[in-house]
Amino acid sequence: MIEIPDLVAGGLAAGTLSALALGGGLLHARRQLTRQRAESAALRRQHDEATRAFITEIDHLASRRLPAAARALAHPHVVVPGPLDPQTTGTPLGLALDGVLQGLRAELAAQHVRVDAAAQAGMRGATREIQAALYRLQDALRGLQQQYDDPELAQTLFRLDHENEQSLRRAQVAAVVCGAWVGLAREESHLVDAVTGGQARLAGYRRVTVHNHLQPGTALVSHAVEPVAIITAELLDNALRHSSPDTDVLVSLEHVHHGVCVTVDDAGVGMTPDERERAQRLVAGREPILLTDLGDPPRMGLAAIGQLTRQFDLSVDISTPSPYGGVRAVLLVAEHLLSRIDPTERPPAASAPRSTREGTSERHTVHVTAPPAGPADGGARQDPVHTPPDAPAHTYGAEPPGTGTPRVPAHDAPTGVPGVPPHDDPHGDALDTGGLPRRRRRTPMATGQEPAPQPPAPQPAAPHRPEQAAAALGALQSATAAARAAGDPAHTPNDSDHTDHEGGAAR
Repeated sequence: MIEIPDLVAGGLAAGTLSALALGGGLLHARRQLTRQRAESAALRRQHDEATRAFITEIDHLASRRLPAAARALAHPHVVVPGPLDPQTTGTPLGLALDGVLQGLRAELAAQHVRVDAAAQAGMRGATREIQAALYRLQDALRGLQQQYDDPELAQTLFRLDHENEQSLRRAQVAAVVCGAWVGLAREESHLVDAVTGGQARLAGYRRVTVHNHLQPGTALVSHAVEPVAIITAELLDNALRHSSPDTDVLVSLEHVHHGVCVTVDDAGVGMTPDERERAQRLVAGREPILLTDLGDPPRMGLAAIGQLTRQFDLSVDISTPSPYGGVRAVLLVAEHLLSRIDPTERPPAASAPRSTREGTSERHTVHVTAPPAGPADGGARQDPVHTPPDAPAHTYGAEPPGTGTPRVPAHDAPTGVPGVPPHDDPHGDALDTGGLPRRRRRTPMATGQEPAPQPPAPQPAAPHRPEQAAAALGALQSATAAARAAGDPAHTPNDSDHTDHEGGAAR
């Protein structure tokens, strides 16, 4: 039988053990609670730091990165800063922030394009009205040129017409940049006429020297004439603006394997590599053109070239420096844009440079009639005398090599002027003037007879090209002066009876 003291002792022992176990558990729980509190405090601090870092990154994104990204759309040289903490790159937070930047760029670009499209539409409408008004003014000026034969008034009208042509070119370029059509539909024309037509639209056209190495009759299809003229005018305008006024701009027309090249060389300031790269991107036409990318004020020449090269399958390269220190621009006209015109039936304009590949052609042949030899030989004519190959295409009164007598054009020289041989052609064939209107020669009268004034030959139909219009007016005035001189023996022809219209009627 167990005694009570033993039971008490066993109970006390068990209680003691239970107390010790309970105390150890309480101590362990207290330590665990303390550790958990420390961990919670650390996590809270870490959370607070992460929150502060996130807020700082958001503030940096809003104050620095987003404005820089917006400016970089218009100014690519602007550097967009990265996150403040480099460790953020590649993390979910960094990817989320980069996504915000990409979304902003995409939306700003879309809005930019929409706003620019609206601006271009408004400018297209404005330039269309301006072009129509300038075309009406051009028609009015040309009507006045045909109506009046006063030399001084004619020169004034030619100057006004040239100024109007320059204004029309600027309006046309602005319209082309904004996506409008070129504004003119021309017939098939000689390529050299398109190049000289673009040259004549510039104020400094006298500084341009064109070397024509094309085969005679090389022409452009109708829809490529005006684009080639516009591109040539803009390339020449850049060359003239960025070169010294006492230097020339050289233009060379050459046949190549894939078509024809128009090469423009200037001796100007040239371009830096960055400027040349940007200019090449513009003229390539592979990227959309925005008005806001063209500067203030906008420089539209290269942008217009880019629009035309894309629309008409042309190619322009300005990546090569000129051997003269400036810029070399090469316009390539592909074969499918080329055509052929018979140069004898439709010769180039009178002001167009003569082709170096052109042999003896009817346009540059001088028919000289043999002196009368009596009934025996029937007045047979001599063989034609040909212009030397190195002679200038159109001298307009220049002195031929090896002669000491000034040469006066047939349509400007009245019969009987000293130093001008008579042209007694019974068929009325005049000296070929390269496309200019012709007059029939007067038949020599017997000595002592009063020369009767002969009416001039009927003028051809109204010319379609400005060069022909200027030449026709010059021929009309010369014929009028010759008729006055023939009708009034006291009247002596002088320099005031003739007007050189070649320089005044640039086209």
